[in-house]
Amino acid sequence: MAQPSGEVGQENLRVRSGDLVAGRYLVTVGGLDGSDVQPCPPEHRPEPRRRPSGPQRHGGRATAGPGPSPAVGPLALGSGPGDLPLLDREAEVAQLLGKLAEGRSVRLLGEPGSGRSALLAAVAAGAGELAPHGVIQLCGHRRDGEDLLQDLFAAAYQAPGFRPDRGQLPVLLASVGAIVVIDEVAQSGTELEELLALAPECAFLIAPSAGGTAPAAVGAASRPGSDVRPGGVEAPAGGQRALPAGSRLEDHTIGGLTRPACLALTARLAGRLLDEAERAWAVDLWFESQGLPLRFVQAAALLRRRDLAVDTLLAAEEDRQSLFGGAVEEEAEQDPALREAELRAEVPLPSVAQTAAPALLLVEGLSEGADAVLRLAVALGGECPTAPHLPALIDVDHGESALRELAECGLAESIGGHHRLTAGVLEALAEHWGPDGRSTEGAARHFSWWVGHGSVSTEQIAAEAEVVLGALRADRAAGRTDAVLHLARAAAPALALTLRWGAWREVLELGLAVARQSGRRREEAWFQHELGAYWLALADGAPQAHALARNAVEASCALRGLAGDSRELAASRRLLTLLQEAERAPVEPEAQTQVIRRPVIRVLAERSWPPAGALRGWSRRNALLAVGGLLALGAVGTVVALGVSGGGGAAPGGGGIGVTGNVLNAGSATASPTASGGASFPDPASAAASGSASASASASGSASAAASASATAGASRGRTASPTARPSGASSAPDSPAQPTAVQPGQPAAPAPTTPGAPPAQPTPPAPAPSPSSKSPAPSPSSASASPSAPSPSASSAGPSGSASPSPSASGSSS
Repeated sequence: MAQPSGEVGQENLRVRSGDLVAGRYLVTVGGLDGSDVQPCPPEHRPEPRRRPSGPQRHGGRATAGPGPSPAVGPLALGSGPGDLPLLDREAEVAQLLGKLAEGRSVRLLGEPGSGRSALLAAVAAGAGELAPHGVIQLCGHRRDGEDLLQDLFAAAYQAPGFRPDRGQLPVLLASVGAIVVIDEVAQSGTELEELLALAPECAFLIAPSAGGTAPAAVGAASRPGSDVRPGGVEAPAGGQRALPAGSRLEDHTIGGLTRPACLALTARLAGRLLDEAERAWAVDLWFESQGLPLRFVQAAALLRRRDLAVDTLLAAEEDRQSLFGGAVEEEAEQDPALREAELRAEVPLPSVAQTAAPALLLVEGLSEGADAVLRLAVALGGECPTAPHLPALIDVDHGESALRELAECGLAESIGGHHRLTAGVLEALAEHWGPDGRSTEGAARHFSWWVGHGSVSTEQIAAEAEVVLGALRADRAAGRTDAVLHLARAAAPALALTLRWGAWREVLELGLAVARQSGRRREEAWFQHELGAYWLALADGAPQAHALARNAVEASCALRGLAGDSRELAASRRLLTLLQEAERAPVEPEAQTQVIRRPVIRVLAERSWPPAGALRGWSRRNALLAVGGLLALGAVGTVVALGVSGGGGAAPGGGGIGVTGNVLNAGSATASPTASGGASFPDPASAAASGSASASASASGSASAAASASATAGASRGRTASPTARPSGASSAPDSPAQPTAVQPGQPAAPAPTTPGAPPAQPTPPAPAPSPSSKSPAPSPSSASASPSAPSPSASSAGPSGSASPSPSASGSSS
C-alpha cells in the first residue's frame, strides 16, 4: 500500500543492524541514517585463524558436494539420480585426480545437462588426500569475483564479520594448499586468472556456468551402434572464451554418456526393465541428445508417467469386473504382466521432437503443489525458495515434497543451498505461460519481515539471496514500487552482514533505479548514501572505487541538503570527509602484504649504517664524560679522607696522627707517624694542595696520589725539622716515585705533584706560627668541622668499597 507522504513507511520496517570489518574500515550497517564507515581501531581488527584441515569443506562445513543435496534430491524408493552411482565416468575421474595431484588446474567444459556437477562431486570425494588442507567446495552461482574470493577465505579461515581487501588476501591465501572445486563459475578471462593468482598453492577444478559453455561438435557424434561417447573428446570451440596465454588452467571437455550407460540410467530411474519399444525409443533419444544425462533423467520421468497411465487402465478394468461381473474366463486366467504389457503398448511414447523440450510434457502430470512451486520459480527468474518459505508464499503445506517431485522430473536441481530450474525449463515455460505477477504478490512483504527477524541467521539469508533478488525484479516488473523499496531497504543491510556484497550492490542499484524512476528523492538519497559506503569500503581493492564512492556520496549530500534533513546530511558528510582524507593520504601497503621476499643478506647490505667517524666522536665524548666523573669522585673522596686524618686530636703520647695511602684505589688508609715536637694541624694551603693532588691521582689511576696524600698529611707550618719515622712493618707504595721529605722551618711547603689536565693549586699566604707556650692550640675552623669530637689513638679511612682499615700510629717525642 502506498504511503500518504509518498515515501516508504519506516514504522513497520525491521532492519538488521551490526558491525563488520572490511579491510582497514569498520562498517556499521542498519543505522537510522544509513551505513557508517570509519577507520577500524586496532582492538576491533580480527585475527583470522586457520580452520582445521578436513577431507571436504564448504564454507567451513562438511558437505556431500556441489551436486543435488540428498535432503532435497530425488528420494522416491531409491530411484532418484542423486542416489545412483556415477555411470561411465570412472576414467575421467581418475584422469582429473591425476592432474590435480600434479598441482594442475582444470576447467571442465561441457553442455548444460552433461553431468558436470555430478562429476565435480565425484572428484571432490576422491581428492581428500591430495592436498594438505583437503578439499574446499564453493558455488559460483550468480557470484562475482569478490564474493568467490570471500567464500574461499571463509572456507580456509575462521574470521566471522571480516572481509579482507585485495591487499590482505594475497598474504592470507598464499599459505592455503587445497583442492578448490567451484561449480557454476561465471567469470572468465582476466578476472578468472586473478582469482587463481591469489591462491598460488591451490589446485582448481572449476565448471563454468551454463551460459558460458559451448555446444559440443555435432559432427563428432559416434556412428549408430557404437559404444563410443557421442560428442567426441575435442574441446568445444564455440561459446566458451579461449584461455589466455600462460594460463594456469587447462581445458577438459566432457561429452555425453555411452549408449549402454544411458540405457542403464533410464532403466534405473524408471524402476524396471525397458521393453523393446522403449529401448528403441531410448536409442533414438541418445542419438538426438548426444548422450546428455539430464535428457535421460527427464525421459525416465516420462516413462514413469506412462506407467501411471497403464496403472490407471488396469485399475479401470478391475473396477469394471468388480462392478458388472461376468468377466470372461480367458481374461481372468491371463498373466497380469502380459496384460500390463498389452495396455502399455496402447499408451504411445512421446516423439523424439517432444523429448527435445520435455518441460511442457512433464508439467502436465505434476501435482497441484509442485505446479504452484514451479510457477513461483518461473516468476522469480528460475530461483526456487526453500521449503520453509513456501507455505507463506503460495500456501503449499508440503513444500519439501513439491521440491522433490520437481527434482525427480529433472525440472529443478539443488545448488547453493536452494533449488533452481534446470537448463531450458525457464525459457520454455516463461514463453508458454507468459508473465505472471500474481504468484509473487506477497513475496516482498514476506521477505522484508524475514530478513529482519532475529531468529534468522546470516547463512540462511545468504542462501536466499538469489530468491530475494528475484522477488525484487518480479515486483519491479509488476509495477509495485512501494514493495520494491520496502524490500530493498530491509534486505540491503542484511545482505551486507552476510558478506554477499555482490548481492548487496545489486539490491542497492535496483532500489536506486526504482526510487529515481518514481521520483522518491529521500529514498534515492538513502540508496546513494549506501552505495557510497559500499564503494568506500572497497576503495583499497578497486582502483575505480574512489571515483564511484565520491559520485554517490556527493549525490546523497545534494539530495539530503534539498530535503532539509540535517541529521541525514551530517551522516553523508562524514562519509565525504573520510573519502577526502583517504584520497589526500593514500594508505601505503603494509610490509606484511608484500609477497616478494628479498634475501636477508641483500637487505642488510643495503641498510644505511652511521659512518665510523661519528662512532669515534661519540667514543671520545663518552671518555671525557667518564674522566670528569672520576675527577669529581676523587675530589669528594680526598676531602673526606683529609677530614678524617686532620680531625684527630692530640694523641695521648703527644704525637700527631697522620694518614697516608691511596684512599680511592686501595680502599684502605695507612697511618704514618710524624716525629714532631707537638701536635700539628693542616692549614688551608695544604688542604687545597692535597685535594688537587688526590683528584689528579684518582683521575690518572697511578700511585702518586698516595705519596701526595702522605706528604700533605705531614706538612704543617711550625713543624720541627725531624725525619719521618716509619715503622718497621710499613713500606712505601710500590709505584711511589720518592719518599716525602721533611719541611725545614722557615721554608714553604713543597707543592704537591700535579697531573696533566688537573687545575693548579692556588698559593695561600703563610699563617702565623703557633706560640711555643701553648700545648693545645685551638684547631682551625676547617679541621674542626671535619674532625670527630673525641679523637681516638687510631684513625680509619673508608675506601670506595665501604670498608675501613685501621692505621697504626707511631708516637714521637716533642722537643
